[in-house]
Amino acid sequence: MSTPAQIAANQKNSQLSTGPKSEGGKSVSSRNNFRHGFTGEFRVLSWENQEEFSRLSQQLGEEHQPSTATETLLVTQMAQAWWLRSRALVLQNSCFADSVDEKQLALYLRYQTTHERAFYKALNTFLKLRAEKRRSDFGFESHQEKQSRARQQAELRQNRANQQAEEHARRQAVEKRRQELHRWTVLLAQARVDNQELQNMKLETPENYDTERVHRIIAAEKAA
Repeated sequence: MSTPAQIAANQKNSQLSTGPKSEGGKSVSSRNNFRHGFTGEFRVLSWENQEEFSRLSQQLGEEHQPSTATETLLVTQMAQAWWLRSRALVLQNSCFADSVDEKQLALYLRYQTTHERAFYKALNTFLKLRAEKRRSDFGFESHQEKQSRARQQAELRQNRANQQAEEHARRQAVEKRRQELHRWTVLLAQARVDNQELQNMKLETPENYDTERVHRIIAAEKAA
């Protein structure tokens, strides 16, 4: 564990080392990480092929078809992470040029693992978002399907009710016509009987003529 005196000495020394102060020194310092390009802003290095990176990005875009800004950013992250992972593999080979540079080799192996994980992290995030979007769309479609089925069932019930009402009205009309036909049949039969009685009365002698029966027949015809 550092003593208070050592901590104070480290703080004092840190104040004496503030990095390059000239513009040229700052420029060189800012480009140091681009010897391998694994830290800082992503860029295709001068010894790499920009067209190959563009082709990789295009292929990933065509494969996954991003439909939102977030999905587009994730596909870009995937392309960059895989490119850096491939760069680490190439630089590992350079460690065996003359003698094995174990320190650099370990560094490039670590970067290979880091960016390979970054690739799959972006891929898994993309697939998770896509799955959530599909579930959301499916839920919306299911809701629409339920509403559509409900409307169809309501229409079927209404059609069935209309058919039942029409059938009831038809039956009532048939029954009414049947009753009217029966009434006219009865009246016709009664009229025939009355007519026959009138004909018979014409044959009767005056002393047997029944006036009340005539009035009864006429009253029955009026009531009909």
